[in-house]
Amino acid sequence: MELIDNRGITDPRLNLALEEHILRTRTGDESLLLFYVNEPSIIIGRHQNTIEEINTDVVRERGIHVVRRISGGGAVYHDEGNLNFSFLTQYQPGRFNRYEEFTRPVVEVLRSMGVPAEVGGRNDIIADGRKISGNAQFVSRGRMFSHGTVLVNSDLDAVTSALNVKPGKIESKGHKSVRSRVANISEFLPEPLDVHTLRAKIIDRIFEGGEPVIHEVTDEDWAAVEELSATKYRTWEWNYGESPKFNMQRTKRFPIGEIDLRIQVDRGEITSIRIYGDFMSRNDPAEIEVKLKGSRYEREALAAVVSQLDLSNFFGGIEHDEFLSLLVD
Repeated sequence: MELIDNRGITDPRLNLALEEHILRTRTGDESLLLFYVNEPSIIIGRHQNTIEEINTDVVRERGIHVVRRISGGGAVYHDEGNLNFSFLTQYQPGRFNRYEEFTRPVVEVLRSMGVPAEVGGRNDIIADGRKISGNAQFVSRGRMFSHGTVLVNSDLDAVTSALNVKPGKIESKGHKSVRSRVANISEFLPEPLDVHTLRAKIIDRIFEGGEPVIHEVTDEDWAAVEELSATKYRTWEWNYGESPKFNMQRTKRFPIGEIDLRIQVDRGEITSIRIYGDFMSRNDPAEIEVKLKGSRYEREALAAVVSQLDLSNFFGGIEHDEFLSLLVD
C-alpha cells in the first residue's frame, strides 16, 4: 500500500479528477490510498438527476460546488469537517460491492477512539443507528476504487439545507438518494477532533505505525488532472447535462391566477414545455414555450431567455424574477 499526496487541495473538481486519473493510469496489483477534504460541495452519484438532489436556492446563495462523480450511489455533502478516503486496488470480483475489506480499518480506528462504529446496510458505517460514513465503488479496466467519507465535525445544518429539495413533482429515471439520519463522530468523543488527526490515525493503522511509502504523482500527472478537471468536472455538461431524462411540474398561484408548468428535460435541456393555468392572457403562452424550448435547464440560461420576454402580454403583473423562480428555483 502506498499513500497518494493530493497537495492539500480542497477543490472537489480537482480531487475527483485526481482520483479518476490515478485509477485509469495505474496498472497491475499495486494498492494505493488517497485522502482528501473538500470545500462545501454536493457530490452527485453517477446515475442521479442533479436537480432532484439539491436545493438550488441554498446552493446558489452559499456558493456550494455541485460535482458529479463517476461512482454510483447517492448525493452527499462535503465540507472541511468531512474526511474522504479512497482505496485504489486491482479489481477482483469478490471485492466489488463488498465494502468490509475497505471500511474495516476505518471502523477499527473509530472504535478504538470510543465511537460505536459498525458496518450498517450495504455500504454505510453507522454509530447508534445514525450514518457517519457512506461508501461507493467503481471499476475500470482491471482496476477499482472503493471510496467513502467520514463525518467528523461537518456542518449538519448545511447538510440538511443543501440536500433538502423543495417539494415538487419530478419524475425521472435517476436513482434518488435515500436520506438517512446522520451524525458527526465528534458527538461520540470526549475531546474535539479534526479531520487531519483522524487521517493520521487511519494512516497509522493501515501502515502499522511505520512511515507510509508516498506514491509519486508527477508533474505530468498533475497536468493531466488539471485538464480532466477543466474538460469534465468543471463543466455543466457533466455535472448537470448528464442527468437522466426527467419530467417536472411546477405550479404556483399568483394574484393573476395559477400558473402550471409541465417541463420535460433531456441531457439537461428543455425538450418540451407546456404552460397551463387559470390566468388571463392577451397573447398565446405557446410563444413562451417556443422561446424556452432547447434552453439549458439552469438558472443563468433561462434568465437570459426570460429577460427578453414581455410577460405583461401573458401574465399581467408578474415580474421576470417571479416567473424565473417558478421555472427553476
